[in-house]
Amino acid sequence: MYQRIQGADYRRIFVVGDIHGCRQQLEDLLCQQAFCYEKDLLLSVGDLIDRGPDSLGCLSLITQPWFVAVRGNHEQMAIDAVHGRHIERWLGNGGGWFYKLSANDEARARQLLRQAESLPHILELTCGQRLTVIAHADYPLDNYHFNQPVDSEQVLWQRRRIDDAVSGESRPITGAERFFFGHTPLAEVAHYANQHYIDTGAVFGGKLTMLQIQ
Repeated sequence: MYQRIQGADYRRIFVVGDIHGCRQQLEDLLCQQAFCYEKDLLLSVGDLIDRGPDSLGCLSLITQPWFVAVRGNHEQMAIDAVHGRHIERWLGNGGGWFYKLSANDEARARQLLRQAESLPHILELTCGQRLTVIAHADYPLDNYHFNQPVDSEQVLWQRRRIDDAVSGESRPITGAERFFFGHTPLAEVAHYANQHYIDTGAVFGGKLTMLQIQ
């Protein structure tokens, strides 16, 4: 469920919000930042696929050495569907692209989704003495510890923390300096306590957010 990354292994590190098939928007941001594919690293809060124009291209990012993603609820829906579970739920949330693929592309997508079953739910990034945690929707406890058992469904789906924060009841999560989440589309990046919500609705007419965190 957890994966550790050492920031010292990279020159610069960026984190990107929910891509949802918007590969060209991502490429534009990488170009603007003069991203170095040999020295830099891009971290993703998940939801690479569904709704946008190039889900297969975005899913293929998980094979790249310069890219690391946590699992989003859309990856989980896709994994479930290709195993014959909750297919209608995925179709209702943008999964129709998969069933329109050519035979070769479908085989490629199935191979990538098998790889996606190994995606972590939670990334821990060490930058000097600073701990940064990345998950899709939430870290559902108020104190973070590496490898601490957490409810995977809440990590992928829960919006209770951001709903509380919007209502004026934000609270920090102890155990790490900062947390980055996606999942909830917002007009702008939102910061509450030590939590940063960076899904700015690229696939809904908003923009794709990419932040340098090292």
